[in-house]
Amino acid sequence: MANEKITGTDYVASLHGFAQKNNSIVCLGADPVLEKLPHPEMGTEDRIAGFFSDIFTGIRESGDKKTAIAAVKPNYAYFAQYGFEGLRALKRVIDDAKQDWHVILDVKRGDIGSTSTAYAKEAFDFWGADAMTVAPYMGHDSLNPFFEYAKRGKGIYVLVRTSNPGSADFQSLKTGEGNPLFLEVASKLAAWHENGVCAVVGATNIAELEMVAEYFKKTGKQVPLLIPGVGSQGGSASDVMAALKNAYGKDAGIHRVNSSSGITYAYLKNGSSDHVGSALEEIKKLNSALRL
Repeated sequence: MANEKITGTDYVASLHGFAQKNNSIVCLGADPVLEKLPHPEMGTEDRIAGFFSDIFTGIRESGDKKTAIAAVKPNYAYFAQYGFEGLRALKRVIDDAKQDWHVILDVKRGDIGSTSTAYAKEAFDFWGADAMTVAPYMGHDSLNPFFEYAKRGKGIYVLVRTSNPGSADFQSLKTGEGNPLFLEVASKLAAWHENGVCAVVGATNIAELEMVAEYFKKTGKQVPLLIPGVGSQGGSASDVMAALKNAYGKDAGIHRVNSSSGITYAYLKNGSSDHVGSALEEIKKLNSALRL
């Protein structure tokens, strides 16, 4: 049975409402790698779109809230690497997913204002995403075109502390105030805050996740977190949930915890041919660890 997508001009309220309705904050990452997909006899577009459609259909038809998800996060680069066929598959995946879930387009855009305006129009007006990821390091004028869409009910997830090992090269550098750079980015987001301005904070360093969560909580601003790094990158879902509940209590439902290959390619890890069933079992495990 399909989920009813909660929409409206208040992105944060819709995040919370959907989490409460489905008792899930799981975000399913869509990162297609042809070598990992079944049906090599099919064309690239159909092979990619069909793979994710199978999983979405399995979630919809399970009738079990233990296999519910709250969002889908397609990673643009994984689709674009396959040229126009990959991009056509991306459009199909977005159109399919957005019927029932928030779609967070993972593009990590950011440039001078006019270019950012074009990037925002692409993500929201062409692709039809509900939210997108952006990079902050060119400053407020590069982010403002995205924030204008936040005023219209879209979600803007700004990179604050990413989950990759090399993120410490810059993000952990100490500023003149003695704070790590990622916390200075968080402070700017709080100062520039609009409803729908969100933050990306990785799950691979729980202490830093807690630091950012506590900081936003103290500001009194509702800044939803997108938390990648659970599963194949080594982040612990139960540790993430403990940190969120400690900082936010019952408001933890505005956040989203992403797992990509850990869900979609669970069947390869299990040595199974059932990619849908394996994905549903992995979602169950995540929902169990991320109970609101």
